[in-house]
Amino acid sequence: MGKLAMTLILLCSMVMVVPAVHGIVKGPKAVEEWFQKLSHKKEKLTKLCFYFHDTLSGKTPTAVRVAQANTTSISPTLFGVIYMMDDPLTAGPEPNSTIVGRAQGLYGSAGMEDLGLLMTMNLVFTAGKFNGSSLSVLGRNPALEQYREMPVVGGSGVFRLSRGIATAKTHWFDYTTGDAIVEYQVLVIHY
Repeated sequence: MGKLAMTLILLCSMVMVVPAVHGIVKGPKAVEEWFQKLSHKKEKLTKLCFYFHDTLSGKTPTAVRVAQANTTSISPTLFGVIYMMDDPLTAGPEPNSTIVGRAQGLYGSAGMEDLGLLMTMNLVFTAGKFNGSSLSVLGRNPALEQYREMPVVGGSGVFRLSRGIATAKTHWFDYTTGDAIVEYQVLVIHY
């Protein structure tokens, strides 16, 4: 067999193996089949704990300001500012801890009198048994409170049709730079 034929066979076998590695088959037909079998499946409760590293400073920030209102600079809550993020999620609070995923999305200051962030993010898992799956969080984050609760409104991969609660607690915050490490505990119900 020639090199081209061997390469094609290798690529085809990789394409067939990838869905099995991630634990769930993807594609419109696979999703439809999954839905048809859904009535026979039981719901599961999964608890996740990880740390969100939001870095605004330095040479490689993971969150950047993408917009602000004309009055943001004079607002005590930075009302109107919007940040885009691609923050690492780690197993522990240390910056060099094992990366388990990324928090990708945006947050903005939506409170004029009290600091309340509007969080819209996907928790994208890149390691472990949830590799290739994600959870979507959408809600208010009153960042100065000790514990914040935000709804999990959906997911993909093994978290299809998930719903739940993400609880956040600031582990560390630098008032000068705005950098933060936040502990997340997430409870989700999924099939």
